[in-house]
Amino acid sequence: SWMKEDGDFVQMDEAILELETDKASMELAAEAAGQLKVLVAEGETVQVGDVIGQIDTSASGANPPAKTPEKKPEPVVEAAPEPVKEEVKTVAETNDMNQKIPSPAARKIIIENGLSVQDINASGKGGRITKADVLDHLKLREQQLKIPSPVKEEAPKAEVSTAPATKQTSVSPEDEERGVRIERMSRLRRTVAERLVEAQKTAAILTTFNEVDMSAVMDLRKKYKEKFKEKFEVGLGFMSFFTKACCMALKAHPVINAQVDGNNIVYHDYCDIGVAVSTPKGLVVPIVRDAQDMSFEQVEKKIIELAIKGRNADLTPDEMSGGTFTITNGGIFGSMLSTPILNRPQSAILGMHNIIQKPVVVDGEIVIRPMMYLALSYDHRIIDGADAVRFLVKVKECIEDPTRILLDL
Repeated sequence: SWMKEDGDFVQMDEAILELETDKASMELAAEAAGQLKVLVAEGETVQVGDVIGQIDTSASGANPPAKTPEKKPEPVVEAAPEPVKEEVKTVAETNDMNQKIPSPAARKIIIENGLSVQDINASGKGGRITKADVLDHLKLREQQLKIPSPVKEEAPKAEVSTAPATKQTSVSPEDEERGVRIERMSRLRRTVAERLVEAQKTAAILTTFNEVDMSAVMDLRKKYKEKFKEKFEVGLGFMSFFTKACCMALKAHPVINAQVDGNNIVYHDYCDIGVAVSTPKGLVVPIVRDAQDMSFEQVEKKIIELAIKGRNADLTPDEMSGGTFTITNGGIFGSMLSTPILNRPQSAILGMHNIIQKPVVVDGEIVIRPMMYLALSYDHRIIDGADAVRFLVKVKECIEDPTRILLDL
């Protein structure tokens, strides 16, 4: 989505557009000051390396003109390819284009159907009305008035979804008065939804459980957390213990770290661990690469760095691509038990949960210990139940006796 119009003058480092991939969105800033020329329309799907715009640096100056010479004074009229009488009439009647600015494609449909911009919900940046907003408005009007829509929705050119068509939801006046509203799903949310459904359809997902006594790790953190933070300037959390424990378990059971490729199984001699991070825009899974070679300090710093980037929408596609195994920690939200869904094309994911004090039997005696349930969801096509159980047992052993991690036992 463009934050600037074609022909606008932009300053260096000024945000001019937002790119949204299937995993994250990011803003791009102008690399120089000058006049912007938009080459790809808003909402189009592009490939890596495509040129989507240009900046004419020869047109930049200390006091750039507010508009290009060929543009007309009225912002709405100037953006139309060929001004027509109907367009002028629409502008005069609505007189609200300054509040909601439609994209060129959206404006064309608005003019053709004599719609009022004020009646259309804008989901674009800065109150921009997208083509999808206008089509949704027409569909909603058609359902409410029971009349055929005079415009046909064009099929997307570059983005094709295999998800089944869903019935358009309408809100009755009674429900609207009680607080019901409809919001469009973001591209990130739609992509996550499609991939989760794809994972359920394409893999034989099974989940096995175990529980782990967190006493040893908690005692170790309590004893050394101050010295650890003083030396490395980062806190000693649970994720570094589980990341290192998973690396050892993946080394002992490499099929958990493998992937299905047609009729082949692809094994990995390294551990690129994905860490699920909840962000305002949805779930992202940045990758801690070569975690098997990292120290506790390096793991903690990397996870914090990626988590901050994820919440600030600063993650790059490279930081989220790949990955051989994923860890998700629902315990930070209070989850007691869950069955995590695979992060395709990976074949397994470990779910951590809340730590609770509960009675357990140790050496014939009932004692109170901090316990956590662990869940491993895996692709049963290549991973047998025995391998999954042994993997969880290995993780359990490393967490209950962290010395094993240090001694590689």
